[in-house]
Amino acid sequence: MAPTVGFRVTHRDGAARTGELTTPHGLVPTPAFMPVGTQGAVKALTNRDLIDLGAEIILANTYHLHLRPGESLIGRLGGLHRFSGWERPVLTDSGGYQAFSLAGRCTLDEQGITFRSHLDGSPHLLTPESSTDIQAALGSDVAMVLDECLSSLATREATAASMERTLRWARRGRLRHLAIPDLAARGEVVVTNPGQAQFGIVQGGTDLQLRAESAARTVEIGFEGYAIGGLSVGEPAPTMYEIVAATAPLLPDGAPRYLMGTGTPADIAEAVAQGVDLFDCVLPTRNARNGQLFTSEGRLNIKNARYAEDTRPPDEACGCYTCRHVSRAYLRHLYLAGEITARVLNTLHNVHFYLDSMRRIRDAIVFSTFDRLRVAFRQAFSPNSSD
Repeated sequence: MAPTVGFRVTHRDGAARTGELTTPHGLVPTPAFMPVGTQGAVKALTNRDLIDLGAEIILANTYHLHLRPGESLIGRLGGLHRFSGWERPVLTDSGGYQAFSLAGRCTLDEQGITFRSHLDGSPHLLTPESSTDIQAALGSDVAMVLDECLSSLATREATAASMERTLRWARRGRLRHLAIPDLAARGEVVVTNPGQAQFGIVQGGTDLQLRAESAARTVEIGFEGYAIGGLSVGEPAPTMYEIVAATAPLLPDGAPRYLMGTGTPADIAEAVAQGVDLFDCVLPTRNARNGQLFTSEGRLNIKNARYAEDTRPPDEACGCYTCRHVSRAYLRHLYLAGEITARVLNTLHNVHFYLDSMRRIRDAIVFSTFDRLRVAFRQAFSPNSSD
């Protein structure tokens, strides 16, 4: 399969860089944040909202879409883009993270991961090959290889064994991806986006030596892009920063680099400083539903009593719909009343804040002022910045 996904670096400020990720469904300026649309939709937002907010790419979940409604149905209806009405780029994860997050419902062996569906308890086997096939039917622009993600508390022996398995799965997934055109021609798989690219994933826990080995051997297999996985799973932030700083330079300069599942705006800025290009995280949407907003002055917990009569917008420096039209007092009322509108307004603000932060980061790199912005994020989102 000849991918139509490409990448080029356009500006640099130290190791930080801006770039352009081209895909069959459009161009993504990087560094970029991908709102998480687990079920093919970003919770509390419509596609129109996402476009108005400036989202260029979203993430969808292979495991969840496989269970419901199923990749066969989505494939018959033309792929995830046509099914959901989202015409811009999509990245799908492989389902490997669910082996970590749903550990009580799955078993893992060399063949793959056997899950018990959280919907009806039915068994499902996800292998490097089937994960590749599912993502081909979904038709994402970027597909991830199946990997194994461990807790940060795992032993070095377990982490090394997991890394080796991830590498073996990566080879199997890559071979399957390259064979997809022939399989599709014989009618053995469904392909809804022939230009789909595939990214490899670097594992190795918090061990720098294992990370270096995983990076070298993943690059040797050869992918269109590379991800740093297995972080934000319980390790301290300084440890995560150390791993990213050591791993990112080991990945090809001419390929996109993706830090999976991270994190706060400060975490993102620190990773951008090491040359990372793509990010996803549930924080802006999940925290919005729980009443926490990200602002230019740090986190704001809208349910706090101090906001009961506060007529100010959530963030006076923000130009999103929520901040232009409603007060903290009103948002607090909606949240305490259990109104769906609270989730919508909070999510609009948080996703705007993240996407606007990425625009500010890109501009700062272009004008060689990124380090100043990085410090500002660090100060606003320090552990003591939340109210």
